[in-house]
Amino acid sequence: MQVPPSFLEDIRNRVSISSVVGRKVTWDRKKSNPGKGDFWACCPFHGEKSPSFHVDDRKGFYHCFGCKASGDVFRFLVEKEGLSFPEAVERLAQEAGLPMPVMSVADQQREEQRASLYDVMEMAAKFFEAELHAARGSRARGYLADRQLSPAIQKEFRLGYAPDDRSALRTHLADKGVSVGQMAEAGLVIAGDDIPVAYDRFRDRVIFPIRDPRGRVIAFGGRAMAKDVPAKYLNSPETPLFHKGQVLYNLDKARRPAHDKGQIIAVEGYVDVIAMHRAGLPHAVAPLGTALTEDQLRILWKQAAEPILCFDGDAAGIKAAYRALDLALPMLEPGHSLRFALLPEGQDPDDLLKAQGSEALREVVEGAQPLTEMLWQRALAQNDRSTPERRAQFEKDLQRFLNAISDGVVKKHYLAEFSGRVRGLFQTISGNRGSNFRRQAYGNTGGNSSFKPNQRPWNVQQPPTAGLRRLAAQPSLQSGAERRERMIVLTLINHPGLVHEFLDAFASLEMAVPELDSLRTQIIDRAALESGLDGTDLKDHLIKVGFGPLLDRLEAQAKRLNEWFLGSGAAQDDARTGLRQMIALHRKTITLERELRAAEAAFADDPTEEKLNALKAVREQLSSHAGSEAQIEGFGAASGRQIDAMS
Repeated sequence: MQVPPSFLEDIRNRVSISSVVGRKVTWDRKKSNPGKGDFWACCPFHGEKSPSFHVDDRKGFYHCFGCKASGDVFRFLVEKEGLSFPEAVERLAQEAGLPMPVMSVADQQREEQRASLYDVMEMAAKFFEAELHAARGSRARGYLADRQLSPAIQKEFRLGYAPDDRSALRTHLADKGVSVGQMAEAGLVIAGDDIPVAYDRFRDRVIFPIRDPRGRVIAFGGRAMAKDVPAKYLNSPETPLFHKGQVLYNLDKARRPAHDKGQIIAVEGYVDVIAMHRAGLPHAVAPLGTALTEDQLRILWKQAAEPILCFDGDAAGIKAAYRALDLALPMLEPGHSLRFALLPEGQDPDDLLKAQGSEALREVVEGAQPLTEMLWQRALAQNDRSTPERRAQFEKDLQRFLNAISDGVVKKHYLAEFSGRVRGLFQTISGNRGSNFRRQAYGNTGGNSSFKPNQRPWNVQQPPTAGLRRLAAQPSLQSGAERRERMIVLTLINHPGLVHEFLDAFASLEMAVPELDSLRTQIIDRAALESGLDGTDLKDHLIKVGFGPLLDRLEAQAKRLNEWFLGSGAAQDDARTGLRQMIALHRKTITLERELRAAEAAFADDPTEEKLNALKAVREQLSSHAGSEAQIEGFGAASGRQIDAMS
């Protein structure tokens, strides 16, 4: 049985080798790193006590450092299970959901022709490279120099130039024995019955070769030099070698650094990828002129458990992020998610690299938000919560997003996560914090909340024990803990001299608010670079990496609630005292919250009076603890305040 190599490649892309090998071995938990597609086990081909058998999902190969057995997923089935090669292909094709191809004589001829197209594309790539450095490539070289793309970068990415000539490439390839039919099938010329003479597809463009994961040139992208052309960027058409929805630019170069780092970054275009590379982020790839596809997302997940999608910080970039979010939700599975990095508004990676340097670009990537936070912020941004009806619409829209998740386990955890967020948001409004908080959560129009503390965020069918469950369905009091997280972070921003003193406690603190956790990371990273933090420099840095709006909100909230000891004007002794107490109280609250979740889970499994009473006891402790700051004699005196307790 003859099987086209392209079909074998499709199987490898759909079936991970670890899933096949994992049925025959037990992975070593200490040495394996599933997030990086890196697995170790005792070799299934020879007896051993320590794991020397390695499986690499990204490369699709296994290797034993003891007996030297190695191969791909097909060879594993042949060697381990005694299957013939055709049997191995049939089994894996069924697992991948692919029908077996029937190879006719014409199919074999097409496969041979497909193989020869690689040679044609390599000839074209070398032609474009040579033209870039020839006399008529001078303007293209000037453009690349203006973009700070050095000769070394040009060589590494094999950049080229397509001359402003309708037959330059066609003539060059014809002289090497390539037929016009092959050129057309490779997407290099435009031909047809209504076109008397075929002509070059790429003319007067800087050329970016597009390679497959093995490094073979399969297509080209061209950036126009003239301003009045219809398409600024032009890609090769679909060909036997190139299916743009299944290819990521630069994947062949990015795979190794992505494996080493356990991270991969997807940006929007060729120059963005190269900018990332120049900034010391070589594990960057890009889709090819279209929104991210399902196939491309699966490829990203083969490289890293949580790929980072980096978008321009303008309206179009936000829209692209939302499209990726909608694409990913039905595909989520345990251990696989996404993170989102948004650049400053109006800047792409190349712009930011030029304006602020490599560190600024790396900081944007390091500050990437989890998918949960992106989904929450989207729901908040797209809904007005100023009336009961609009709040109901907010919940309904959020529920619609979560219903798109196909995996039952993932959906369960998302429902729990967002139930807590909705409950916390509405509880803040219905509590006794005043109209300022009400306006903050619902919008400037104010209005009383109709949300009741024991109301469930989602409508569910009530079981026979619904009476007990309604009593148990009181929300956990997370608002106090979240308030302390905000207070702790703001204290250290306004009193950076305390960061090193409290560094260990600050770094190990459990934090529930993702944006505050990200802010903490930035503060700690900055502290690691400087022995003495300066408040102005720290704030300037945080604003530069996109935390300016959050800092403004934190300061406004502190002022509104008279949290005077958080401000830069408070004496450091008072700030130190307040910080010490807030950290101690926060840790106690986290412990009680953990006990509460355990009590809630116990009641959910067995809704009895006894479990209900245990749940209520924990909740009462948490309720009495929430918002109660320690009474400290003399607190505030150093700041010139005549008070003796935190308030």
